[in-house]
Amino acid sequence: MDLLMVVTVTAALLGAALVGGVFFAFSSFVMKALARVPSSEGIRAMQSINVVVINRSFLVAFIGTAVLSLGIIALAVIRWNTPSAMFFLSGAVAYVAGTFLVTVLGNVPLNNRLAAASATAPSAKGLWEHYLVQWTKWNHVRTAAAMLAVLLYALGLMQNEGSQVW
Repeated sequence: MDLLMVVTVTAALLGAALVGGVFFAFSSFVMKALARVPSSEGIRAMQSINVVVINRSFLVAFIGTAVLSLGIIALAVIRWNTPSAMFFLSGAVAYVAGTFLVTVLGNVPLNNRLAAASATAPSAKGLWEHYLVQWTKWNHVRTAAAMLAVLLYALGLMQNEGSQVW
């Protein structure tokens, strides 16, 4: 395994772990806490979170890991004859499809609908209840996908533990 592959996969592994940890926190306690407050407060809090999350540190980890994973897909295909290629390809697909695309196609549209809502409108409670269930369901998927990517990247790195990298 060459240095480019080791560095790229290690960076993607760390990014997927970081992003997966953020999503795990939301699935484990943030959404449960928001579900316990009145819907107007939960809506306002989540609207604020959805604005604040668009920041350099989160986007570098989230999008940067997707970009690295796309590169890993190409490298794994090019180096398909290596023992780690299947693990790297599977990890990269897990992150891109299960974390990045689920966010873009599942969570973000829900966030956009919530952003357009008034927390005090008569329909707010129903919207919030639907949002909590659907958003959390998709969040579980992207959490699991990020953790699967971490596992597969680690297994791929271990496939060549006896080989010289440096």
